[in-house]
Amino acid sequence: RVSLSLDRTTLAWIRTALTFATFGFGMIAFFRAIRQATQSEQAVRLHEAAIHMGVALVVIGLVATILAAVSHWRALRRLRRGEQLVISQWPFTITIAVLISVLGLYALWSLIAR
Repeated sequence: RVSLSLDRTTLAWIRTALTFATFGFGMIAFFRAIRQATQSEQAVRLHEAAIHMGVALVVIGLVATILAAVSHWRALRRLRRGEQLVISQWPFTITIAVLISVLGLYALWSLIAR
């Protein structure tokens, strides 16, 4: 049962990471279409900002996928050896939350600075 629970949690993280990456690509494509339609200076700046945010979301998605895979692998290895699962003091959910918060603060700062 524990192994199946770990699989379910890892699949949820993969789904979430894929959502981040998809949203990043979609954001870039949306603002590229606006830039091509209007050709204004503001549209160019929005597209450039969207590229930064989109790439950051894709990177967060990749990091989340890698961390989920490593966490899953380590937990399964411990289960196979008959050891207890240890709850980390700094779980990777907190790591992803911090990355998203930093990205949000960067976005807010870049909006205020312009």
